[in-house]
Amino acid sequence: MAPPLNREPGAGWDGQWHPDPDAVTFLASLTSGAAMVVAKQEPGGEEVTRYPATVVATDAPAPWVELEARWTIHEIDVSGLIFSPGDTLREFFSPVHPYNAFAVYAPDDSLRGWYGNVTYPAFVTWQDGEPVLVWRDLYLDAVILVTGETFLLDDDELAASGLSAASPDFAAAIVQAREDLLAAIPAFHPQVGS
Repeated sequence: MAPPLNREPGAGWDGQWHPDPDAVTFLASLTSGAAMVVAKQEPGGEEVTRYPATVVATDAPAPWVELEARWTIHEIDVSGLIFSPGDTLREFFSPVHPYNAFAVYAPDDSLRGWYGNVTYPAFVTWQDGEPVLVWRDLYLDAVILVTGETFLLDDDELAASGLSAASPDFAAAIVQAREDLLAAIPAFHPQVGS
């Protein structure tokens, strides 16, 4: 099945997340040090940001890929998780799972916390012969602070999307994906500076 480039969220939902086989193969072939471009799309498929990242060695199980990126825009605070210029983000993407997770590190390598997004499985497009890892957001997010305090975010966005009425099974799958994300984050152990 083709990546969900410009489909409405939930269109064609058959109860399964359909990984793009080409993305699974390509992401499995990446080696540490490879440069990547990462692009985030909103639920409707509009690109909202694009940034450089580097593949790093990871202890995360296959099919996860771990990338390192720098936070370069202004400081923001999301439920107590600070993103500040110069922070390191260790980002975990999967071409199979419907979520990703970012470990946020201060410049002194202290962990600030985790930010997780429910998404379609990551996929790869090509622009000017270069690969672009794309993740398409699906409303729900979560923040886990170093204290263990957890914040579930953006339920209002999912409610406003109308998916609960238009595609209730898909809306339920999004909610379940956030639960799966929360269970998965403790398995990720980024090694800053590796």
